[in-house]
Amino acid sequence: MKKIVVSACLLGENCKYNGGNNRNQRIIDFLRDKEVIAVCPEVWGGLPVPRPCAELCGVRVLNVNGEDVTAQYRAGVRRVLEALAGQEIDFAVLQSRSPACGVKQVYDGSFSGRKIPGMGLLAQALKERGCQVVDAGDADWFFCTKDEGNICQ
Repeated sequence: MKKIVVSACLLGENCKYNGGNNRNQRIIDFLRDKEVIAVCPEVWGGLPVPRPCAELCGVRVLNVNGEDVTAQYRAGVRRVLEALAGQEIDFAVLQSRSPACGVKQVYDGSFSGRKIPGMGLLAQALKERGCQVVDAGDADWFFCTKDEGNICQ
């Protein structure tokens, strides 16, 4: 059976930098009868919850205090990839704009709210390994093409 990788915050897990989540009931409803692997690269890389907000700055990840947390992000991505090794993954649904999970855009590193085209570290790693990655903001459209009976009414 194929599996779907999902950012844990989208499932309601309180793993966001601010201690909250990005619970998305439509995503949860779509995944109800599917095998799901919930991941949070930041937590899997050893970062606490809550933690200072972080953004991609070129190839590095810096938090709002100017601390380089690239190693923790890369460790989290590595752990996710290790957990997925040998498994058949159908696709991944990842949180928008995250320095780990962003699929189409990320924040630009200025901590001003400005977004730029780009991918987070996990999204890029999954894509490089041939996994289809879906931005949480596009999930409704994507799910309609995968399984019209669930949410496209």
